[in-house]
Amino acid sequence: MAATVTLTLSAIEAAVRCSWGPDTVFASPEYMARGGGQPSRGQCGTTALVVQELLGGDLMVADVEHEGRVEGVHYWNVSVGGIELDLTGDQFAAGEALVNARRVTMRRNPAGAGEVPFQVLRGRVAAALRAQVAAAS
Repeated sequence: MAATVTLTLSAIEAAVRCSWGPDTVFASPEYMARGGGQPSRGQCGTTALVVQELLGGDLMVADVEHEGRVEGVHYWNVSVGGIELDLTGDQFAAGEALVNARRVTMRRNPAGAGEVPFQVLRGRVAAALRAQVAAAS
């Protein structure tokens, strides 16, 4: 009989963080240029969708404001029970603030512009999780 392996939140987080790269970013070049070199910079959309696929729930979205102007959005996860999880919350540069946070029930758009970075991240996270399960066996 095969053993059942339960993935912990820390295991999922580790798999996501080690899977980020320049090809999993979905953000404007201006946003990326203003950042402080955080690996999570520009990873929020793809990360939130991968986590949603793994854990379910909805997404939270907020506008990213810089110098009084909204210059993008930030995504993170919220469980059915209302627990928020933001694996990319450390990406913000000085002067950036989140405003107008709201819960959305959206799902990914397979025809959307962010599909390629999402698929790259999804594949890497799946491989990292398989490696963790194999190491635990």
